Amino acid sequence: MLVVCVILYMIATVAVGLWAATRVKDSKDFMVAGRSLPLYMNFACVFATWFGAETVLSVSATFAKDGLGAVSGDPFGASVCLCFVALFFARTFYRLELLTIGDYYHLRYGKFVEVITSLGIASSYLGWTSAQLSALGLVINVLFPEYLTLNQSIMVGAVIVTIYTMFGGMWSVALTDVIQTVAIVVGLILVAALLGHRAGGVGEVIDHAYRAGKLNVFPHLTASAWMVAIGQFITMAFGSIPQQDVFQRVTSARDEKTATIGTFWGGLFYFGFAFVPMFIAYSATLIDPSFVELFQSDDPRVVQQVLPSLVLNVTPIWCQVLFFGALMSAILSTASGTLLAPASVLTENVLRIFLQRLKLTDQAMLMTLRSLLVLVAVVATTMSVNSGATMYEMVEAGYSVTLVVAFVPLVFGVYWKRATTQGAVFAIVLAVSVWLGFMFSYHDTESENVWRSMPPQLYGLAASFVGMIVGSLLPNFIQHTQATAEDLAQRRNVGGGH
Repeated sequence: MLVVCVILYMIATVAVGLWAATRVKDSKDFMVAGRSLPLYMNFACVFATWFGAETVLSVSATFAKDGLGAVSGDPFGASVCLCFVALFFARTFYRLELLTIGDYYHLRYGKFVEVITSLGIASSYLGWTSAQLSALGLVINVLFPEYLTLNQSIMVGAVIVTIYTMFGGMWSVALTDVIQTVAIVVGLILVAALLGHRAGGVGEVIDHAYRAGKLNVFPHLTASAWMVAIGQFITMAFGSIPQQDVFQRVTSARDEKTATIGTFWGGLFYFGFAFVPMFIAYSATLIDPSFVELFQSDDPRVVQQVLPSLVLNVTPIWCQVLFFGALMSAILSTASGTLLAPASVLTENVLRIFLQRLKLTDQAMLMTLRSLLVLVAVVATTMSVNSGATMYEMVEAGYSVTLVVAFVPLVFGVYWKRATTQGAVFAIVLAVSVWLGFMFSYHDTESENVWRSMPPQLYGLAASFVGMIVGSLLPNFIQHTQATAEDLAQRRNVGGGH
């Protein structure tokens, strides 16, 4: 029964995604759904894309093991990111009528900065996409252990999500996200109610977590613990801002007000609802104390299988259907978004520049966009099959790239009129050099010395600020005349595609 329901759900998801392809007429439809999404769809896209596998499986397991102090990045940092985007960037993004976040760097700083930041942004998605494909494979493997190995399950899942995203683009993401948001919310609330009751009631679960110290937001007062927590928070809160998936959800809205409200409330709802899988995971430790040992395992794949295994072993079939339906929804919604985002940036802000002389039509660029999406899926699947990291670690590693490469040029570009192309170049070069230098020079995460235990990406972020300010204030040797949205439109229409 469970297997049949999961198969039918996946078939229905693919069918909706393929139907969405009928709405795709050009690359604008594919990347930002024609800038026409109403509030409820914009809200659903923000929530469902961010509420992914790492939230349900990895963050919940981390909380059950180490408490709130170990999940400062997600949901705390992730929610702050979405609220910051809504309050400080949504109006700017929407008014410029751009298709990608890379377009902003082109307008403000020119082609060189556009290409470098776009490559950094695109590469950051590989870890996040790999995490979703790992989770999708894990679920398929749990359901079909006799037929598929974990790696084979990852490949099957990758094929499924690639198919419907490749044809429908942002329209597929938007339409399936609405369905998947309902499945996530209804499914996980009912599962939490059942497991909470079996664990002695909601009050008992929360009280036990409080007495066990799991609700302490701040970690033990050691330098390494503080630096890890701060590093995770800043990486997620700021490194997630210059991301294409966030940009696409803002610019896919039908108007500026919808973009702001949908993103803000999507971020707040994400923060609140992220505690539901944490509650479920901690309930598991009260229902069966043996799960405490599994959550302490050094093997991340074992830890991430605890929750699905619990549901399969101790809940009735209706609960299993709801849980795995919600879990599949969370994974598919996020995976589709993380495939579309890097493909969009690479096509618009890297390949289009080098293919400009060929004067390709918009339909040719749409075909290129779909081809790159498949390539991203292949690379992410390969990484997923060969990675031993947790989903949480994969996501944080990806956001470290954008924190170092793209965050400072974006913020200064929007809020400091004196920011120059030279400042952006200085910021990127200095930040990457410092970041890589600290990354490869030491791995001392247990030191009680604050400076030695600080995550490398924070040194890179500080260097980026210095580079931007110094480079912008020095005599300007890198000349750049700011482009306009019309210039970008002309670049896209060079082949007469629209």
